[in-house]
Amino acid sequence: MTAPDRTMTAPAATTPVTTADPVRRWVSARIRILLWLLLVMAVALGAVATVTRSVLLREMDHRIQGHLVQEAEEFTSFVEKGVDPDTGGSITDPGRLLKLFLERQYPDSDEELMGLLGVRGETPYVKEQSRELRMSHPLVDDDRALTEIFRSTKATGTVNRHVDPVRWAKVEIVSSPPYPDASFVVAVHPEAEQAKVKDVFTMLLAISGIALLMTTGIGWAVAGRILMPVRLIRTTAAELNEQDLTRRIPVQGRDDIAALAETFNGMLDRLERAFAAQREFVDDAGHELRTPITIVRGHLELMGDDPAEREETIRIVLEELERMSRIVEDLLLLAKAERPDFVSRAPAQLGELTADVFVKARALGERDWRLAGAADAEVLVDSQRITQAMVQLAQNAVQHTVPGQRISIGSRESEGLVELYVADQGPGVQPKDAEVIFERFRRGTARRGARATGAGLGLAIVKAIAEGHGGRVELRPTEGGGATFVLVLQDVLQDQTDVRETEL
Repeated sequence: MTAPDRTMTAPAATTPVTTADPVRRWVSARIRILLWLLLVMAVALGAVATVTRSVLLREMDHRIQGHLVQEAEEFTSFVEKGVDPDTGGSITDPGRLLKLFLERQYPDSDEELMGLLGVRGETPYVKEQSRELRMSHPLVDDDRALTEIFRSTKATGTVNRHVDPVRWAKVEIVSSPPYPDASFVVAVHPEAEQAKVKDVFTMLLAISGIALLMTTGIGWAVAGRILMPVRLIRTTAAELNEQDLTRRIPVQGRDDIAALAETFNGMLDRLERAFAAQREFVDDAGHELRTPITIVRGHLELMGDDPAEREETIRIVLEELERMSRIVEDLLLLAKAERPDFVSRAPAQLGELTADVFVKARALGERDWRLAGAADAEVLVDSQRITQAMVQLAQNAVQHTVPGQRISIGSRESEGLVELYVADQGPGVQPKDAEVIFERFRRGTARRGARATGAGLGLAIVKAIAEGHGGRVELRPTEGGGATFVLVLQDVLQDQTDVRETEL
């Protein structure tokens, strides 16, 4: 039954990887960064060119409109103030008026000034025009456009012709019979101005194209430089294995990429320490379990038929099995210390908890037990775990003292912290041991009393319980000689009360 199951599930696990990986490898981060950069640059440059073109066209329209209004106002002023040079009086003939005005004008190359005469509703004829025309398709030759302008009731407008549009302004001349209707017309051909705007727009597009090409090269180089640490991280991660975790990413600069490299290096440091601790833990655990197993195997192999010898062998085997059982239980406890439910807090009276620990510890050995102090405060702790840690510290004190020596147990409150301590008058802890005694499978070198049978996990369990409460365990010297182990807990007080010190 199991073989078909394996053949059915294997393809489902491998199919997504083979289909998605080539796409991810082809569209690299460097290319995506470059494409986004080019897209943003293209949109920005296109927007600049388009806005510039719109501004230039709007300015051209304003300039042409202003010019038309100016010419119309000049003619209106001439009509109001003009004098016939031959008679010295006012000019009543529209044709004469247009002739005198146009003779004095010098239009631009894209401008036409003309006078139109005719009957309203009919095709007009050009009475006069100023100077020689220099545009390719002058308005004066377009009868349809002239008729449209002459008939229009507006003062300004645009004539849309098949060759080019023409902007115009008109001033009608008030006349009476026998003179015909007349109008002064100024026309501007915007084709040249529009060509200039088009040239500027084309130049902007060309400059934008060159800028995009330069951006492509610069962006490719800059993206490669920025992503270099990322490639190093990927390469380093691909080359890492359980046997070699020593490689690190060189950190340069102080930007986000440098922070990423530092974070990756920190992760590698933690992984290296974790693997080293795991290997050391496995080696130490194997060593600690190998000894009792060897003892059990050896005694069982040498066990004879003598009842007394068999009884002694069974006793030794049971003792070693009990020691192995304690080692396994301690290892399981330390493994559980990594779980969030390792500590289950509940309100407790610190004084009662201290007294309970003292009563239990007195049964560990014949020592001069003292309840040095009990703080009167309500705390939020896991009473069973705290009791377990304190009893372990008391057991540790018994192993390092001899009958009759003092061991003190107490608790106190100081500056918002709660301290539970076990102090002995033993030989103390050697400085070289102070750094390692809280590690797993580590023991101090100074021992008194009976031979210790522990595996070196007791103080590691105490440390795990303290850290589970958000605190720590400290080693301090005892006045007069010895060692004091202190559980320092913070943020466990329920309310602030006085501390009562009771000397027994």
